[in-house]
Amino acid sequence: MSRSITAAGLQRAADKLGVSVAHVRAVIAVEAGGAGFLADGRPKILFERHKFSLFSGRKFDASHGDISSRTAGGYRGGEGEYLRLYKALQLDGEAAVRATSWGAFQIMGFNWEACGERSLYGFLMAVHDNEDAHLALFVNFVLSEGLAPALQKRDWAAFARGYNGVDFARNQYDKKLAAAYAAAGGV
Repeated sequence: MSRSITAAGLQRAADKLGVSVAHVRAVIAVEAGGAGFLADGRPKILFERHKFSLFSGRKFDASHGDISSRTAGGYRGGEGEYLRLYKALQLDGEAAVRATSWGAFQIMGFNWEACGERSLYGFLMAVHDNEDAHLALFVNFVLSEGLAPALQKRDWAAFARGYNGVDFARNQYDKKLAAAYAAAGGV
């Protein structure tokens, strides 16, 4: 069984969101560079030390500033993010998982309920399964957060603000989404 997104999965997601497949492909391209898994089979992740600091009550900021800080940063990218996650898991496992963005859509672990899961652990199982499971999490998240209308209208700024947070413009997520949409054949 392939772990890659299927054409049927893409179409199902697009239909549920009321958008074209190009809309969905644009988000995949921007969020995870087009794929949800690393070459070694683990889901793509990004560990957010500022979120870990918050979720762990800031008790590791002084002793483990590389993975627990009030400021974002310290990223290693790719497989290097698992080193950071592993270190955080040793300190506070639940906070570490919640402070990590996962898979093809880089959904933060703390959003597990918005993704339609009944537990954080169900969310983890889904992100380790396959990219169609990532699609289902994404669809549920977009619908629960009320982001489908912005996606439908190609209001990339509104979608990016809701999806990536108020600092979306710093990383030009709205511009990247527009460009990725055009590259995916959107009109």
